[in-house]
This record gives sequence, structure tokens and C-alpha cells, in this order.
Amino acid sequence: MIRNIFLAAVITILLPVLLLTTTASASPQITQDDEKLDVLARIIYAEARGEPYIGQVAVGAVVLNRVKSPEFPNTILDVIYQPLAFQPVQTGCFYLNPNTHAYKAAREALTGHDPTDGALYFYNPDKVTNPYNWIWSRPVSFRIGNHLFCH
Repeated sequence: MIRNIFLAAVITILLPVLLLTTTASASPQITQDDEKLDVLARIIYAEARGEPYIGQVAVGAVVLNRVKSPEFPNTILDVIYQPLAFQPVQTGCFYLNPNTHAYKAAREALTGHDPTDGALYFYNPDKVTNPYNWIWSRPVSFRIGNHLFCH
């Protein structure tokens, strides 16, 4: 248990620094907008690959809605790396290379398209098996693919 907590802390704290440092040193012309696009595409790919395209845009929109909300950190990176916010960060799936669909969905979300109408949460009910998980208490607005979106 302690080992798992330690590993999650290391992944949450150190890997973002290594990822961004490696990316920045390999391509000095990378802009802040490129980094936003890349991390948003990574979380979309990790959370929604295999989902319909509009569901991928919706996942990106949830991240951006959190950035705008006073309840969450105010940058894309800080929202994604908020402890226990996105399981792919803890499992390492976030660090997979996104495909072109994820980048396209991230661009669309960054231009302001929000098919969630302001949702702050999403989950796959087939994967959240604990009946006492807090997410079950959120009112569901609608479903896109396998994800339920909540406010």
C-alpha cells in the first residue's frame, strides 16, 4: 500500500517534469500552445481512444471546463496532474503517443467546442465498479459513447 502511494507520488510529480524537459530540450521552438495541445491530446488519447470522435472532443472539453472553474487548478497541466484526477496519469497511459484523432479532438476543444455543455466530470460506468465511489453521486447530464458526463 505505501509502495503504491509512493509510486503514484513519483509518477505524479516527476514524470511531468521529465516529459516537458525532454520535449523542450529536443525541440527548442516548441511554444506554450504546442505544449497545451500535446498534453490535452495525451489525456484525450489515454481516456477516450476507441470512443466516438465527439466523445474525444468532450473529454478535452471537460479538462478545459475544469481550467475555467474556480473549483479546479487554472492550467491544463495542473488540472491533468491534480492528484487522482485522471487515472491514466497514475497508470502511465497518459505518456503514450496520441494518434491524429486525439490531436484533432484537442484542437477542436481548444477552439471552444464543448459538446458537454460545461460538464466537469466524466466516467465509464462499466469501469467504476465501487458502488460507494463519489462519482455515482454526480447528476448525469448525458452519455457519449461509453462515458457519462456530469456537472
